[in-house]
This record gives sequence, C-alpha cells and structure tokens, in this order.
Amino acid sequence: MKCQKKSSCTIASSRPLQFLLGLFIASLLIWVSSKNRPTSSNAWIPGVPVRGGSTEGTTTATVSNDRLLDGLLLPDFDEQSCLSRYQSMLYRKASSYALSSYLISKLRTYEQLHKKCGPNTPLFQKSLQQLKSNHSTDQLECNYVLWSPLGGIGNRMLSLVSTFLYALLTNRVMLIQQAADISDLFCEPFPGSTWYIPPDFPIKNLEGYNIHSQNSYGYMVSHNLINDDPNSPPSALPPFVYVHLRYNYAQKDLHTRFFCESDQEVINKINWVLLKSDNYFVPGLFMIPKYEQELERMFPLKETVFHHLGRYLLHPSNSVWGLVMRFHNSYLAKTKERIGIQARIFLWAPISIDELYKQIVACTQQELILPEINPKQSLVPNEATTSAVLVASLHADFYERLKDMYYTHTTTTGEIISVYQPSHEEKQQFEQQLHNQKALAEIWLLSFSDVLVTTAASTFGYVSYSLAGIKPWFLVSSKDQKAPDPPCHRAVTIDVCFHSPPNLNCKTRSKADTGKLVRHVRHCEDFEDGVKLFD
Repeated sequence: MKCQKKSSCTIASSRPLQFLLGLFIASLLIWVSSKNRPTSSNAWIPGVPVRGGSTEGTTTATVSNDRLLDGLLLPDFDEQSCLSRYQSMLYRKASSYALSSYLISKLRTYEQLHKKCGPNTPLFQKSLQQLKSNHSTDQLECNYVLWSPLGGIGNRMLSLVSTFLYALLTNRVMLIQQAADISDLFCEPFPGSTWYIPPDFPIKNLEGYNIHSQNSYGYMVSHNLINDDPNSPPSALPPFVYVHLRYNYAQKDLHTRFFCESDQEVINKINWVLLKSDNYFVPGLFMIPKYEQELERMFPLKETVFHHLGRYLLHPSNSVWGLVMRFHNSYLAKTKERIGIQARIFLWAPISIDELYKQIVACTQQELILPEINPKQSLVPNEATTSAVLVASLHADFYERLKDMYYTHTTTTGEIISVYQPSHEEKQQFEQQLHNQKALAEIWLLSFSDVLVTTAASTFGYVSYSLAGIKPWFLVSSKDQKAPDPPCHRAVTIDVCFHSPPNLNCKTRSKADTGKLVRHVRHCEDFEDGVKLFD
C-alpha cells in the first residue's frame, strides 16, 4: 500500500527504529538494575527449597520484597537518617507470611495517635500534670505504657515488641526509657514524634522497680491499695501502676493476674502503666478473651506476631548498620548460600566447648546443612558453590574449629565453605553500649541467613530467626553435660517462646498449665516450661 502523504510515510518508516531504540534502552536499564542488586542468595524463589530446609512458603501467600514491606512501613522518613529501615529488605529473603490489611490499618492509626499524644505535645504535658496528682482520670485523651529496658539485647527486643502489641490492644502510646546503654541502637520508629520520655519525666529511678515495689499491681492488690473491682471509677485508682513481668514475676501470684481479663479491665482505667520485662509475653496476651477478636484480625497466622511487628518497629541505627554492612560486604555478599550458627552455653544447661562443638558438627552434617569433609581424597574445589558460615557466639572456639576443618580438608561435595565470626566478647556485658551494638549487628547478620542453627531457649537466636522468617534447627539443651542425641530438631513455627508463662486459671484463681488453656498456646519445642503460639 502506498502512502498518501509524505509525512505519514516518514512516521511509518521510523517506527521500527523507534522500537529497536526503545528495546535497547529497556534492556540497558534492566542490566544496570541487576548489577545493583544483592547477590543471588538474596533472591529467594518461592517453591525452591534451600539446602537443609523445606520451602517456608508452601502454605502461605508469598509477599513481595519491596522497600516498604508491602505497606508495613511508611515512606515518610528521611532515608539517610535511618539507612536500615528501607535497606534491610535487600539482604533478607522475601517474607513468605502475608500481612493482614487490618494490621496495616491498625499501625497507621497508632502512628497518628503517637503523633498526637507523644512527648512535646500539649496532650502529653497535660498527662504529666495528671501523673503528678494522686489519682487517674477518665477525661484524658491519651494513656501511656512506659517500657524500661531489662536483660540482654535479645530479651529487650522481645519484651519491647510485646509491649508494643499491648499498646496496640489497649490504645496506649508506647514510650521507652532512654538508658545510656540503649542509645544509638535503634532508629525512631514513629513519624513526626519520638518514643523517648523527656529527661524531666516526674517518675525517677525506674531501674529500681522490682517484684517487691509498692507501686506494682500485685503489691497494690495484695495490700488493698487498689480496688480490683472492674466497676471502680478511674478517680479511685492511682495515677500509675508498675507491671512486673520479669522472669521471676510468677513467684508472686498476684503479678500473674496481669493476664486475667478482669484485672485488665482495672489496669485499662489507669492512665500510666510502667512495664518492665525480659520476657516475650505475647502468648499471654492471647489468653485474655477481650483481646481475642482483635488479635485474630491483626494476625490470622498467630506465629507471625514478632516477625511482622519486629520488622516494623526495630531498625538498627546508622552506627549499627555500618557494622552490619561492612561485615556483610567484606565476607558474605558474594556467597551462594549463607548459613548462620548461633552457639550459647547457659548456666542451667552446662556443656563443655568440646561437646557443644561435636553437637554443632553432628547437627549440621546429619541435617545436610553443611557437607562432610573428605580427609583422604583431594577434590578440585567448585568455586561456583561457595557457602559462608556465620558464627555468632561469645566464644571463638567454634569459629576456629569449623574454619580449620574446612580449610585443611576438602568436602565430599567439592564445595568451598568459608567460616566467619564478627566478634567474640567472651562474656555478656548487659549495660555497655558498644557490646549491645555489636550484638545487634550480629542478630541482623544472622537474620540475613538462608539456613539457621540456633541454641535452644536463646533469645538472641529467637530474634534472628523470627526476623528472618525461617524455621531454625534448635541445638537441643544438654541435660548431662554431653552432646544430646539427636543433636538438633527443626522448629515447628517461627514464633518465639514465652519462657515464664503465668500458669494461672483466671476463672478459678488457681494454678494451671498455661500450655493447655488456649488452643493456640502450647508448650515450646525447645523449652518445655515455656509456651508459644501455634496455628
């Protein structure tokens, strides 16, 4: 067909060139984008299992790994002020656990509440005036829960997320005490406000509150200093109450009543709750009937509470993120697979370094997490199959022995196994900032793993695997100072264990097995006295 006009012929003849030029530019952009992505181990493909593990996403919807985590995070922050907030997802496999739209809306509502009621607002100043009085009032728009740090970094992260869930359930604003050893650990999580109480906060010596404190809920109830009748008016209640949920709280029965519905009705009328805990007490909140429906809507999959809220709330500061990135880029970035091993020796489960090392080797080789060595045959290493082992431990022995084993011997598969350890502090130093920063960096590095082996009952390991969203192998606790047989077993869920459940039947006010009271709360597979959430 001939062209009717010269201009139309020119346009038609140029279209193939435009198409080819557009195709070239698109291909170039895709190539540049792929060069800037993390290494292949970060691009987890649902349905394809990694070594030593089964696919986590076979029963849940696969969530795309975008910078806002499918709406969990807001884009409202200056990225440079907290690099980890939008960059952590580049180094973890995509979550295979779908978010509830109700949880996202709940978080957006909370952010507005925190902005309205947070420090340096008129409503906060009004609440401080009330706090200095001798009673609560039902006329305040804002109520608060104040978290005070306790224990190691793992315990703190678990109790902080638990406290945040409590704030969501009770429509409270969560604030935290700015202790010296937690400064420069985490970024501010809420836009347009802070979560730190001001230096002139009227309640002093928060560190001194304990199980015997006269301001604790248990003490007040036992000494008739507080009316535990749910129908009591707020004016009959104190301006604040201390809730003691440390590991020893169950020694006093009245402290366990925090997890009873009638007592929650009373506590909810008190404007300020001061809370101290080294526990992951989320499973206890699932035992309170009045919160059941709300929890069901937020978390259709019960085991994902810490996984989602931890990714929302906890973002390492730029100082900590610098430690993470320098180590990752130097040692882990170009490996095919990342394997995390977290080893801890507890006083209540003593075991020698030699026995625990034997247990680690037995577990990782029996479960095909690491290849066996071939001491007699020399194979040409296959550089295309390089795996990195990240060891997190207070001791250097496990790292040194694993490194020597894979350095001095070939493997039966021909793989190259590289072993690394960021630090070995020898002992836990609870109140030193640099120690906590290093510990947090190692938790984050472990959470980038494709496969995890962690010590049973270790809160350090709990946080790592739950943030990663993968079910770890638990190194079974020793009962006779010998390596157990079998050496490890796979976790059933990605939830975290509540080590000190209340073991109270709220209806009868008598002792009961918490692991048998509610369908979704059962005993932990790694710590039989504790309970966790199951779907």
